[in-house]
Amino acid sequence: MSKFPRLAEMGVVHPAQIARYSINSVDYVDYLRIIYDRPKGSLLPKVRNYEFLRVQKSLGPGGAAAVMESSLELKEALEELRNAVNAKAQADDTVSDMLDELQRLEETVAFHSACLRQLAEKIRKTQKKLV
Repeated sequence: MSKFPRLAEMGVVHPAQIARYSINSVDYVDYLRIIYDRPKGSLLPKVRNYEFLRVQKSLGPGGAAAVMESSLELKEALEELRNAVNAKAQADDTVSDMLDELQRLEETVAFHSACLRQLAEKIRKTQKKLV
């Protein structure tokens, strides 16, 4: 079972590759544009566009006033897109944090190695003077 069922219905196979999305409305249609961050050499499209017809909703008693609102399918897709993009951002932050921590660890190890090397050299020089 997919974590993103509405996106899967729309044919979105790799939600982790979604870079961003936009939504525009013209007349009675909502246009959803999904932009992907594909690996180099990928034959998959970098952009996919979807259309959703707006739904008429009656307001007040007897349907005196009516408004057009986004379809349930679009609302579900937008929620899943928000979740997918947020999950990717959190994963990117985690990777950045890990790389920063690794850099600090490498610097610490290099510093301690240099200190130990200097100490070993001092001991070697002291031993040569004694012999």
